[in-house]
Amino acid sequence: MKPYLMIVQVFYLLSLVPWFVIWGLSFMSFDSGINLSNVSFVLAISSYPVAVIICSIFAWFFRVKKNRFAIIINLIPMFWIIAFLGFISLNN
Repeated sequence: MKPYLMIVQVFYLLSLVPWFVIWGLSFMSFDSGINLSNVSFVLAISSYPVAVIICSIFAWFFRVKKNRFAIIINLIPMFWIIAFLGFISLNN
C-alpha cells in the first residue's frame, strides 16, 4: 500500500508543474468579461492542488484500516487529469 501511495503522489506532485502553467493561462478566460462560467472554470482548475493535498492526507490516514477506501480517495484528483487529457484529445 505504501509504494502505491508514494508512486501516485509523486505523479500528482509532478503534475503540479503543468498545472501551474494551465492555472495561469486560465485567467485569460476573463478577457471576454466576467461571468459565472469563467469563474467556475477558474475555480475548477484552482481546486486541483487543494484536492491533491486533502486526498493525500486522507489516503495516508485511512491506509492502515481501510485500504480500499484509501485507494479510492487517493484517485479523486485523477478526475482532473482525465478531464484535462479528454479535452486535449477532443481538440486535436
